[in-house]
Amino acid sequence: MSTLLVINLLAFFLSIFVVGCVLGAVFSKPFRKKLAAAIGIGAWARRDAMLVRISCNPVLSPGSHPWNAQSVLNPAAVALGGRTHLVYRAIGMDGVSRLGYASSGNGLIFDDQLPYAIYASTNPRNLPRHGERRYNPILYPSGGSWGGCEDPRMVAINGRVYLTFNSFDGWDFIRVAMISLSQEDFLAKRWRWSAPKLLSPAGEVHKNWVIFPEKIGGRFAILHGVYGEDTDHVRVAYTDDLESFDPETLRGKSVDPNAMPWQSIAWHTKMKSAGPPPLKTEAGWLVFYHAYGEAHGRYELGALLLDLADPTRILHRAPEPVLSPDEHDENHGRLVVYACGAVIRDDMLYVYYGGGDRVVCVAFTPLMPFLKALMRGEPATLTAEPTQTA
Repeated sequence: MSTLLVINLLAFFLSIFVVGCVLGAVFSKPFRKKLAAAIGIGAWARRDAMLVRISCNPVLSPGSHPWNAQSVLNPAAVALGGRTHLVYRAIGMDGVSRLGYASSGNGLIFDDQLPYAIYASTNPRNLPRHGERRYNPILYPSGGSWGGCEDPRMVAINGRVYLTFNSFDGWDFIRVAMISLSQEDFLAKRWRWSAPKLLSPAGEVHKNWVIFPEKIGGRFAILHGVYGEDTDHVRVAYTDDLESFDPETLRGKSVDPNAMPWQSIAWHTKMKSAGPPPLKTEAGWLVFYHAYGEAHGRYELGALLLDLADPTRILHRAPEPVLSPDEHDENHGRLVVYACGAVIRDDMLYVYYGGGDRVVCVAFTPLMPFLKALMRGEPATLTAEPTQTA
């Protein structure tokens, strides 16, 4: 074999190696995230002439600290001070759910994530513990944890941030709790939370109640039931003061989704719960909800519009799921997309959800086309991987 041939072969294989390294770097997730941050969401929303398909999911993954090492999922969201803020549920190696914090300038790249939990409630009933609990993500419900703060929702009203969550301490204690702090403290990351207030009645199992992001008729409004087709199953409670709200006024009035008869409505046979707090739009209160069909057997996300003045009235409902667990990150252990937060920024709709009970993902779409499709009774879909077209 001639020396020239050997040199050519070496050059050929070296060039393949270099090209492979370059392509690997270009298509790696860290590079795609940096590219996404560089071009900004504005370019995506304007659909500039860049034929680039960018995937940024999951936007948050389990961390390296004991309190968030098992899962991060089901985030609350609010847009304040030019940033999107998430308060997410984190499951630690001890099986307890705590709340963590992250924020983003463009709603997609979360470049500010705190290394510590911002709120914890490991024993909501303050009962003595007998024996050692051992963590088992298969045996324990609600994403794998056996207690703590689950599935937060968040709104900002009149300079104060209100956060609701499922206070879980065993199957006989699942109640909706609320904490709050000033918007100023929230933005400064001074976690001076109020004492937890239980909104749902004692002795009843309730989850996933949400607060409307503004007062209706001068009063705070709590959406505590969104099941079925008619107005009787969209239930809203009103109060002048959330801190002094008496949960006994709702005893026996909120619907248990597991006790509802199976009835085919739109694409699903059973609605489970409200997702994020309602979003106010010119077409009505936009509400996302969790449901599943008998044929599907998995959690999917539906959407409906409620009347602005009377939110017990359903105006429109999407005939198909707006988001389904079709991606790899949404099928880790469970087939589930579970949304707890949504915001509208620059006429774009962002929905933040837990994928596969393990990671945090985002899906988004232009708001007005989504609403128009919803009002026309046409499929209105979100996309977890935005595609740019010329």
